[in-house]
Amino acid sequence: MKALVLSGGAGTRLRPITHTSAKQLVPVANKPVLFYGLEAIAEAGITEVGIIVGDTAPEIREAVGDGSALGIDVTYIPQDQPRGLAHAVLIARDFLGDDDFVMYLGDNFIVGGITALVDEFRVERPEAQILLTKVPNPTSFGVAELDAEGRVASLEEKPKEPKSDLALVGVYLFTPAVHEAVRSIEPSWRGELEITHAIQWLIDHQHDVRSTTISGYWKDTGNVTDMLEVNRSVLETLKPATEGTFDESSEIIGRVRIEAGARVTSSRIVGPVIIGADAVISDSYVGPFTSVSEGCRIEDSEIEYSIVLRGASLSGVRRVEASLIGRDVEVTPAPRNPSAHRLVLGDHSKVQISS
Repeated sequence: MKALVLSGGAGTRLRPITHTSAKQLVPVANKPVLFYGLEAIAEAGITEVGIIVGDTAPEIREAVGDGSALGIDVTYIPQDQPRGLAHAVLIARDFLGDDDFVMYLGDNFIVGGITALVDEFRVERPEAQILLTKVPNPTSFGVAELDAEGRVASLEEKPKEPKSDLALVGVYLFTPAVHEAVRSIEPSWRGELEITHAIQWLIDHQHDVRSTTISGYWKDTGNVTDMLEVNRSVLETLKPATEGTFDESSEIIGRVRIEAGARVTSSRIVGPVIIGADAVISDSYVGPFTSVSEGCRIEDSEIEYSIVLRGASLSGVRRVEASLIGRDVEVTPAPRNPSAHRLVLGDHSKVQISS
C-alpha cells in the first residue's frame, strides 16, 4: 500500500504567512503540520509516499528531504497549479501503479493517526473508504449523505444547501478502481477535478464505497483560528523537559519544554508552552498554549495562546494573544502620540472630558 500526500495549494486563508512559506510547513508545537501526517502514515506501516508539490516545492523538499528521517521513502510529484484532488490522483498514476493507497491532505490534523483505518481497509478492501465527521458549517466542506443503512448515498462539494452535517475529513483510501473514476469526470464549476465527483462516479457504477465517522479530534489547519486550536491540542499532550536554561528569578509553571540552547531569564512561563532551540526569553510572560520557535527573542513582553515562528522578536509589547507571528518578524510598541481633543461645539454646549 502507498500514500499520496497533497502539499500544493496556495494557502490563501493563511496569508500573509503563506506569501513566503508553505502552509503545510507552518509549525504546530514547533513541528511542521505536514510532519504529523507523514508520521501517521509511517506508523500505519506505509513507507512509499508520493508528495504532490506546487509553487512551494523547494521548501517542501528542503524540509522533508528523501523522507528517511521520518521512516518513509518520498517521491515528489509536481503539479503546475492546483487543479483539484482528483487531478492529483490523475498525475500520480505512474507512482501509484496498481497498488491500493491512502490519500492524505498535508494540512490536515487527526489525533490518533490512521493505523486502525488502514488496517481495516487492508482486510475489507472496498473500492473507496472515506472519513466523515460532524461539523457546524458543512457548506465549507465536501458533504456526504448516508442511506438508511449507513452507506454512502451521495457526495457534494461545498453545497449551498447541505443534505447532512457530515463533512469529508482529508483522508481517503482507494483501490486502483479510482483511476477509471478520475479519468471519467469533468472539471467542476471551480475548474477543478473534484475527488467527491470521482467517489460519486464509483457509487453510481455500483462500486463498494464505505465511510467511517470519527468522533475524535480533526482539524483542517487552513486558517489562523484552526491552526491555533491545533497548536493548543498538541500542547495539551506536551511532555515537559528542560534542555536549555532558566535562572533563579524565573518561574516555570506546568508543562513547559525548553529546548537546547534556549535561555529564560527573569520571566514567568505558564504551560503548556514550548520554547524552541536558541530562543531568548527575558523579563517577559509567556502564557498557556504558546509555541515559540527556534531563534526567537521575547523581551519585556507578554504573549499567550500564540505561535511565533523562527527568528521573530517581540520587545516591550503588552499583551499579545491568539496571534500567528511569521518568521523574522519584529514587534515593538508604537510611538506615543501626544493626546489632544479637537472640538467643534455649538453655543451653550456642556462637555465633559476625561483627563
